[in-house]
Amino acid sequence: MLSTKVFEGEELALAVAGYADEMQAENVTVLDLRGISSIADYFVICTGTSTPHLKAIRREVGDKLHAEHDLRPRVTDGSPESQWLILDYVDVLVHIFHTESRDHYSLEELWSDAVTVPFRSSVAE
Repeated sequence: MLSTKVFEGEELALAVAGYADEMQAENVTVLDLRGISSIADYFVICTGTSTPHLKAIRREVGDKLHAEHDLRPRVTDGSPESQWLILDYVDVLVHIFHTESRDHYSLEELWSDAVTVPFRSSVAE
């Protein structure tokens, strides 16, 4: 079902987090960068456990945002083999990492001034 309402900012970031969570992405985190970065207003950071899992998360997020909100990323970057995929929705940047790469780049530490937006997984553990 296509939504005609403007969909951006925190609402978009939380929707992305939910879509990633539905694909069993691990450690889904939403950072509010407003006021501390000109890159984006929000980062959504999540972890995939394998190359196919990284691809599946990227595909699910992109497909759902397109189908439900007619949104396509301005830019996609990275390859599953690089272990870091990025979807750029202008005010929301989605970072999909493999575990080792997420630990190595440590975006949460790099952007430690950012506020973490509460996100609760809806997937039963």
